[in-house]
Amino acid sequence: MRAVRVLVSGWVQGVGFRAFVLQHGRDLGLGGWVRNLSDGGVETEAAGPEPLLQQFVEAVREGPGGRGWVREVSVSWFDTAEVPPEFHITR
Repeated sequence: MRAVRVLVSGWVQGVGFRAFVLQHGRDLGLGGWVRNLSDGGVETEAAGPEPLLQQFVEAVREGPGGRGWVREVSVSWFDTAEVPPEFHITR
């Protein structure tokens, strides 16, 4: 199984970004999590079929639209044997 870790910077806290990522992860049936970082960024990790993960990454790159904005995105792909049972917000 494939997984991806995405680090996002910009105006991504306090604008519904985690809820946006959570909804996309759940809509795609991926397992994973999203959290705010102390530096003002957001980190997310998702696992599932690679084509769905690619859709997920593209959605994260775009962001939630009218609220906030994405400045930079760092994407790291890896293989994993474990897939979380659902997508959730963590701390």
